[in-house]
Amino acid sequence: MSDAMATHEGIGAAVLRKEDGRFLTGRGQFVADIDVPGALWCHFVRSPHAHARLLRIDTSAACRASGVLAVYTGEDMAAAGVGPMRCLWPVASSDGKPMAEPPRWALARERVRHVGEAVAAVIAASAQIAADAAEQISVDYQALPAVAAASAAMRDGAPQLHAQAPGNLCLHWTRGEAAAVQAAFERASHIVEADLASPRLAGAAIEPRALIADWDALSGSLTLWATTQVPHHVRRQVSEELGLPEGRVRVIAPDVGGGFGYKGKHYPEETVIAWLAQRLGRPVRWTASRSESFLADLQGRGHVTRASLALDDEGRFLALRVETLADVGAYVSNFGAAIPTAIYTSLLAGPYRTPAIQASVRCLFTNNVPTDAYRGAGRPEACCVLERLADRAAHALHIDRAEIRRRNLVPVSAMPYRTPLGALYDCGDFPRIFERALAAADYASFESRRAQAASRGALRGIGLAMYVESSGVGPSRLSGAMGARTGYFESAEIRVDGSGGITALLGTHNHGQGHATTFSQILSTRLGVPFERIDIVEGDTARVPQGTGTFGSRSIAVGGAALARAADKLIAKGKRIAAHLLEAAPADIAFCNGAFCVAGTDRAVTFDQVARVANLGHPLPDSVEPGLHEVASYDPVNFAWANGCHVAEVEVDRATGRVVIARYTVVDDFGTVINPMIVHGQVHGGLAQGIGQTLLECVAVDAASGQVLSGSFMDYALPRADDLPSFHAEMDQSQPFPHNLIGAKGCGESGAVGAPAALASAVLDALAPLGVKDLELPLTAARIWAAIAGAAGMGA
Repeated sequence: MSDAMATHEGIGAAVLRKEDGRFLTGRGQFVADIDVPGALWCHFVRSPHAHARLLRIDTSAACRASGVLAVYTGEDMAAAGVGPMRCLWPVASSDGKPMAEPPRWALARERVRHVGEAVAAVIAASAQIAADAAEQISVDYQALPAVAAASAAMRDGAPQLHAQAPGNLCLHWTRGEAAAVQAAFERASHIVEADLASPRLAGAAIEPRALIADWDALSGSLTLWATTQVPHHVRRQVSEELGLPEGRVRVIAPDVGGGFGYKGKHYPEETVIAWLAQRLGRPVRWTASRSESFLADLQGRGHVTRASLALDDEGRFLALRVETLADVGAYVSNFGAAIPTAIYTSLLAGPYRTPAIQASVRCLFTNNVPTDAYRGAGRPEACCVLERLADRAAHALHIDRAEIRRRNLVPVSAMPYRTPLGALYDCGDFPRIFERALAAADYASFESRRAQAASRGALRGIGLAMYVESSGVGPSRLSGAMGARTGYFESAEIRVDGSGGITALLGTHNHGQGHATTFSQILSTRLGVPFERIDIVEGDTARVPQGTGTFGSRSIAVGGAALARAADKLIAKGKRIAAHLLEAAPADIAFCNGAFCVAGTDRAVTFDQVARVANLGHPLPDSVEPGLHEVASYDPVNFAWANGCHVAEVEVDRATGRVVIARYTVVDDFGTVINPMIVHGQVHGGLAQGIGQTLLECVAVDAASGQVLSGSFMDYALPRADDLPSFHAEMDQSQPFPHNLIGAKGCGESGAVGAPAALASAVLDALAPLGVKDLELPLTAARIWAAIAGAAGMGA
């Protein structure tokens, strides 16, 4: 921290979000709200087949339709030289062989590989005209056998998606010491195993994806408005595919109605709409329908895992072995290969001391839409593996489930702690968090509550989950060493006007996190400037030349650190100006409470006075340039390891299988908390999505045809208000992150990371008296009812 003092609006204050006024009064600006005169509308023709050859596309009837300007296919884009999409983080197999990276085209060429893949684009005067004309396009498909699951994709004789990927294998990643793990298993007193499946999830944000592109022929430049979390990534990838200088592409991401990771990636439609605007010399726009979103939006999860844990007689972990099949879909998306390999496996140690760990991940192509980041991105999957095994071990050794975790937690005295898989935890007091959560949840009295529920005929269970999350994504040096084609630093610029007002421009993007508030709080603390005099700018590559975006719980931990660094550079320049005004040496100038003063005296000038002189240009010392603005970047040296404990308590209705969450307690270590109110909101939102994953949500696909069976909200169930309890959430700030200037760790994904493991643990605990030992997610009422009925039929 600088020597500036925090204000009542600064770090730690539960300030109301300053951006909410315009949303509550209907003055937000989403892509659909932007009016570009003369804009044409695009409608995509999408494949009804999961796997097929494209024999012929007859567009003649559609081209003759009134109001239609053009129809284009993949052949047209090929003739124009539009390049393929490339992932941003390719991952080599452990034997050094590059992963299979078949080309992905913005409009399909020769073959389609998932239902919903775009094969043609219709451009017309209105959205309705374009949609009607699309129905007149005739596409001759030669249907091919499809494979819809990773486990089926690797079988002998399975349909092959790409010639470059024999056996449908994208890559095989291994991590850890196989010999050490094998030796530990051979001497172990107990071995427990678990089979887990993490089904695919749809992002299902409030606002579907939308785009507008406008080409300026005179300057040879393109402006693209997009519902994206990563405008700088989109700029780079679109410019590469269209062969444009990156500086000639401007991407603007205005208000975005929910991102959840799946809007943090590059999509085919971005390239198509940009190319259409360039080719036609007219603005072109597109907004996805909800049906398109279910078919064409990137999905999350998609793991099938077998895991084994070796323990000694005391219940201490000796070794962990994990084998995972990861469904990457029809193509490799931006981070589709990195999430189930580099990211997921780095979390398999969790908060526990396990001396030896071995992980094997096979990433496989299937005839599904590609997978990529969805809130948590690999961390919930790892948490579920560890916590299910911990429960199994407690049962096998007849040890309380809390006690077996307690015995294996990494103590604070071991920090910094390097896991067997290479991750370095800089700080964290896992036992403290654990005990605090147990106390808050009244874990010790649970059996009395179980007995009370049993007297009413209900089944009550309690579940525990400890998690560690690699928040604050970077660092660039680590991802780069593993093949990433992009960096993960963040940039920030601070501009101070002549009256002392501040505009801060950051490469992050706000799509619900409250950045205008929290970034203002950081600056209010460091600069002593009133909260209301600070404006935050994000989401425009013309105004913010460099940036990475918002995903991976990185905005405050990385973007906030860049902002704090820029503020400190600003203060350093201000001290030189103040020294000149006060006729003192710069080393004698201190800055606090928004004023520069000569240490040990009452001689001072305010921040506003320094800003006025700097912008006026005099009187300044000869060595100081006019103006008061600074730019800084921050590339983290390590992940900011957030961690926490979830305790879920449920009741299961024997007659219907319905789960009611009776109590939910969570204690998190996010380091320094900028705004407790906003962090609570982030935690609650993550919990809602984690609960949805556990009890309700699943992208269902027909195994034989690859057809999507959950293509609407009639079939894909999101959690509603009455599915959620009142959460009890606490934050422990005893372990600030040591490597950024504000001590913050990430908070945005924590709820989604811990909730599936805790809630599944609770449901299985409730069902344990009936002899039910395992269930696949989601734990729907129908699935639980069937398990109860089956147990009753077996005499349980």
